[in-house]
Amino acid sequence: MGCYNREYARDVRALAKDYGLEALITDDYLLVEKTIEDLQPEMILGTQMERHIGKRLGIPCAVISAPVHVQDFPARYSPQMGFEGANVLFDTWIHPLVMGLEEHLLHMFRDDFEFNDAAGPSHHGGAVQHSKPEPEVVTSDNVIWLSDAERELKKIPFFVRGKARRNTEFYAAEKGVSEISVDTLYEAKAHFAR
Repeated sequence: MGCYNREYARDVRALAKDYGLEALITDDYLLVEKTIEDLQPEMILGTQMERHIGKRLGIPCAVISAPVHVQDFPARYSPQMGFEGANVLFDTWIHPLVMGLEEHLLHMFRDDFEFNDAAGPSHHGGAVQHSKPEPEVVTSDNVIWLSDAERELKKIPFFVRGKARRNTEFYAAEKGVSEISVDTLYEAKAHFAR
């Protein structure tokens, strides 16, 4: 948790303390990138600067605050409280997660490392997907993910996929299962849904 704006430093530090975190107040983007790289969060909520950092690190990012570009902030009635406010806040979070933030740039900058066709949308983590044969199994420490389970896991939204993977692996270890199948994935989902 942090901000670039020193005018808000006291408020951000107090909020971070409430959550048991240490706030990062700096305009040094290299320090911000190093901190994000060290923390390896599941998702970044930040500015356009963090979007580029997330793209380089392969971490999904939703641009939810200024500075931004290629983002639409229409001049309209936008309440932040009540039922209407809930819709406004929901739209503010969902828009950058489900819309391609620079899809129209893919054609303009086809040869650029960040915007080429294989790079994919930045809000999905930016990991370049190279075509290679799919392995029969994927191993993760002491468990083996069967290819059908790995394919099923990829259907889970990217911003909770890491948690689903960890929960499934924890469940498998707890039950003494060494190979994770689609059935194991759904059994773990049912177990943690209770």
